[in-house]
Amino acid sequence: MIETDRSDKGAVMAFVLTEQHFTTEAEALAEIEARGLFTVGAFDVPADDNELHWHEFDSVIFVLDGTARVEFEDGSVMQCSAGARVEAPAGTLHRESTPPYRAVFGFSMDPSAMTQPVNKPPVHDA
Repeated sequence: MIETDRSDKGAVMAFVLTEQHFTTEAEALAEIEARGLFTVGAFDVPADDNELHWHEFDSVIFVLDGTARVEFEDGSVMQCSAGARVEAPAGTLHRESTPPYRAVFGFSMDPSAMTQPVNKPPVHDA
């Protein structure tokens, strides 16, 4: 488990990595459905190296192929290989610095209702 301090939100949030959680796309989709989450199905995520950001929704990522790599504000890194489930709470500052991978995503809100940009910039106190 990787914890990230979000004291501006009044709590510590954490991405939770469970390795070797599933073996098939069907298992991942069944868990998303059982949790009552929204999904857009499996897709290929391109290599990315973006800035620190957060999301307004909880998400669960099931890595089908390749390795997803996430960095946190404190410099810690989470590597997520095929078969991993990653629970990503809303409001957690992170950035992707990742090679391409294939995944199924579950979201706590309908993707059509997500405000733009989906990657929200950090809020710094003045």
